[in-house]
Amino acid sequence: MIKVQDRFLKYIGFDTQSKEDSNSYPSTDKQLALAENMVKELKEIGIENAQMDAYGYVTASIKSNIDKKIPAIGFIAHLDTSPDLSGEHVNARIIPKYDGSDIVLHKEKNIVMRTKEFKHLLNYLDNDLIVTDGTTLLGADDKAGVAEIMAMAETLMQNQEIAHGDIKIAFTPDEEVGNGTEYFDIKKFGADYAYTVDGGEIGEIEFENFNAAAATVLVKGVNIHPGDAKNKMINANLLVMEFNGLLPSNEIPAATEKYEGFYHLQFVESSVEIAKLKYILRDHDKEKFEKRKQTLFDIRDFMNKKYGHDFISVEIKDSYYNMKEKIMPHYHLIENAIEAMNQLGIKPLITPVRGGTDGARLSYEGLPCPNLGTGGHNFHGRYEYIPIQSMEKTVDLLLKIIELSTKRFMNA
Repeated sequence: MIKVQDRFLKYIGFDTQSKEDSNSYPSTDKQLALAENMVKELKEIGIENAQMDAYGYVTASIKSNIDKKIPAIGFIAHLDTSPDLSGEHVNARIIPKYDGSDIVLHKEKNIVMRTKEFKHLLNYLDNDLIVTDGTTLLGADDKAGVAEIMAMAETLMQNQEIAHGDIKIAFTPDEEVGNGTEYFDIKKFGADYAYTVDGGEIGEIEFENFNAAAATVLVKGVNIHPGDAKNKMINANLLVMEFNGLLPSNEIPAATEKYEGFYHLQFVESSVEIAKLKYILRDHDKEKFEKRKQTLFDIRDFMNKKYGHDFISVEIKDSYYNMKEKIMPHYHLIENAIEAMNQLGIKPLITPVRGGTDGARLSYEGLPCPNLGTGGHNFHGRYEYIPIQSMEKTVDLLLKIIELSTKRFMNA
């Protein structure tokens, strides 16, 4: 049986970075190389129905080995890595029995992961940590989830005495650019419930996430020669500065935490004649979320009235919604995960997601799908790391969830 860390180290050798604003699906062809590899590996462990569809989704099913028909449970992870930092030529190394000291990732470039900045490192004394050389991300988000699901699947295939219903597996592209479920066929997937394995620290259980929207503010100015501009020029540069200045200055990512929402200015493109702002809006509370969107429209209306013309337009598109209301009617998914962790000596960490998951969209589309941690930390950056022991515990957790879910429905 292949160790989970060996699978993970193999998968991070594939550059699968997704790309914003791509016209193709998946957004990068290089994701397909890992997808094809996953089909091959699934078949190698005996799952002959493994396949990849035209969009790069990999799906597979392990047939029930019990007499009673019980709900099928799915496990989902994504193949792509974040566009935030290169995932090419990942030079990973294992730090055995971590001793609590600062970790020099790259001596020549003076890239050091310091415990005073990343205090959670001290939770992993004597663990074996997988780190980068500081020039790329690691890819634990979400290749750790892929490796853990694969290790779980291999265990089931090699140990037929483990009772279970139908087990569904999916590996998806383009999660990092918000399109992981764009063409996901829930009906074809065939699961009644599922978990995404795409969180951070071991023990995380996430079933509350942000409501999310993307907003584009477009400003059309009037460009006049500055020597003859009095009462004529409308400088779009100044209008976008004014627009942003009318938003609450303390409601930004750097000033918020937990259940606090925010406005996040992602992009500015500006000149005297035309300017564009791109925001993302986030809030766990649906009513507050709607108020955030209305605030942008109110600022637009105020400024257009102030300047006597419709210089400013605002376009808002919802991205995803808080999955909590879809999970609560199926709270046994959370209860099973908590009980599984308690039995394995893992501390359950129920936290609101300050972001979104594929599970949020899938839940709204009819597949209740909370999120579980993979064991990794510092995703999307050069300081990303994952303890091997956390990956091993996550594999045990997935198997324990299957065991408890099977017993629950067998006894129902």
